Amino acid sequence: MSKWNMIVDVQKCNNCYNCFVGTKDEYVDNEFKGYTAPQPLHGHEWVDMKRAEGGQYPMVEAQFRPEMCNHCDDAPCMKVAKNGAIKKRADGIVIIDPIKSKGQKEIVDACPYNAVFWNEELEIPQAWPFDAHLLDSGWEKTKLETVCPTDVFRSLKVSDQEMAKIVKEEGLKPRETSDGSNPKPRVYYKNDFVFTSVFVGGSVASQNDGIEDCVQGAAVSLFQDGKELGRAETDAFGDFKITNLSKGLGKVTVKIDHNSKNQSVDVEVDESLYIGCITI
Repeated sequence: MSKWNMIVDVQKCNNCYNCFVGTKDEYVDNEFKGYTAPQPLHGHEWVDMKRAEGGQYPMVEAQFRPEMCNHCDDAPCMKVAKNGAIKKRADGIVIIDPIKSKGQKEIVDACPYNAVFWNEELEIPQAWPFDAHLLDSGWEKTKLETVCPTDVFRSLKVSDQEMAKIVKEEGLKPRETSDGSNPKPRVYYKNDFVFTSVFVGGSVASQNDGIEDCVQGAAVSLFQDGKELGRAETDAFGDFKITNLSKGLGKVTVKIDHNSKNQSVDVEVDESLYIGCITI
């Protein structure tokens, strides 16, 4: 049986908010019977844009990650729902019945991803329904994909075996839950390291007759306890950035080599760090 999955490429997201606005455009003031009641204009973020910032001036960066209902195979919301208020379709999509779920606020609290919202006016829980009404009417893609200018989203309707192969080949990961559980989500993240990891950056310069010049092409390596964790090369401005490092890394050594000149600097890495200009 083929089932729907969503791949979110975090590295491609530039925070344009088209997915957020497109979802609002689709669901605010629009009822799709059998799928969802209208989404409130305010307070509900069925597609929620998260931001991670790091570094210090002049090397600062921000990464963005869209988050939504994960349509879990072992969904905690289904376990607390009464009277069949939530159903798992054969194609993997989870639907919260807008009639049967009335008054069941415990459905909101059960989601470990905080992806279910409470509609105070209608007294019902709501979440992004994978644009199921559009897929059922013949759309080959979700609305999220059609409004995204950088191809962040990619929906796939494949067997679980084929999806497991894609997950392995592309290095996909699901979001971590707030309680450490694994509800078997069907939304996967690609290149999520740009959102969850940190970097060490800096600049390299040389002194020539009292004039400081940028050093291009210097080899920069990062070591901890004798093990190399990453490397980079300075650009035309003498800048370097070593990425995909773990938060709370601790004490590391930055080694710089260029034309038989070398320099080492010990730094403490907790979050993303700019270590300043190093002269060799």
